[in-house]
Amino acid sequence: MKKILFIVSLLVSAFFVNAQAYKGKGDTKFQVGANIQDGGTGITSTVDFGIGENMSFGFQATYMLSANKILDEKPKFGDRADIRARFNANLGNVINVDEKFDVYPGLDLGLRNFGAHLGARYFFTDGFGVYTEFALPIAKYDSTPGLYGHYNNQFNASVGMSFNL
Repeated sequence: MKKILFIVSLLVSAFFVNAQAYKGKGDTKFQVGANIQDGGTGITSTVDFGIGENMSFGFQATYMLSANKILDEKPKFGDRADIRARFNANLGNVINVDEKFDVYPGLDLGLRNFGAHLGARYFFTDGFGVYTEFALPIAKYDSTPGLYGHYNNQFNASVGMSFNL
């Protein structure tokens, strides 16, 4: 019985560890989640590297797993995939809600557009948290317009898990 209580107390205390959402220069975050947009859903992953007290840069890859057919034609790999470089302003310690919470507006430059995003993440432990992010294009320059020119070139939302590396 004592062993069970000890194990349960360790597991419960893991949720109250002093987790910090953004630590500044040298901090690395990895996120994976579901991407939701008009015409399909998919998977997205990001990696962000801290370069200053409130700045980070990184990369994002998105792939639509479920995409609607248009005129009975399925989208090809290139129509479903997108890669972006991103820059974030990590404002968690500026707004000072909770050190486990981070809000990060940013800009991204991808294969299909130049856009902006707004995200938030909350860490339950030092290594694990959840995030949500909203993105929209500012300037579209998709080189393959046509039936699927709007895929990965529109407002989208993502939600998923965030990890400290």
